[in-house]
Amino acid sequence: MKARLPKGYGSKGMNDMLKQAQAMQNEMELVKAELDKKEYTSTSGGGVVKTTVLGDKTVVGIKIEPEVVDPEDIEMLEDLIIASINDAMRMVDEDSEKTMGDITSKYGLGGIL
Repeated sequence: MKARLPKGYGSKGMNDMLKQAQAMQNEMELVKAELDKKEYTSTSGGGVVKTTVLGDKTVVGIKIEPEVVDPEDIEMLEDLIIASINDAMRMVDEDSEKTMGDITSKYGLGGIL
């Protein structure tokens, strides 16, 4: 008596799984390229500091309202800039995780990323 693999695990099933994995990888690469170009903008201090980053986490803009610049309190300005950048980076991470998670779920691999 020959041992048999469960249905879906033979060479045809394996080929189908490899094709599906390749399709998912291709889709993820395309989506990643789109996300890398997407802009995310965050503000801090009630909007006095505004930071824009790309999905690849490149900071492309920082706007600071003149009224927040106090030569006697540079530390506050530094804190506002850091808070704005960190929030923008969090936005990138959340969007990327959700988008990539949607793709893996589509291919029946939800929760893998």
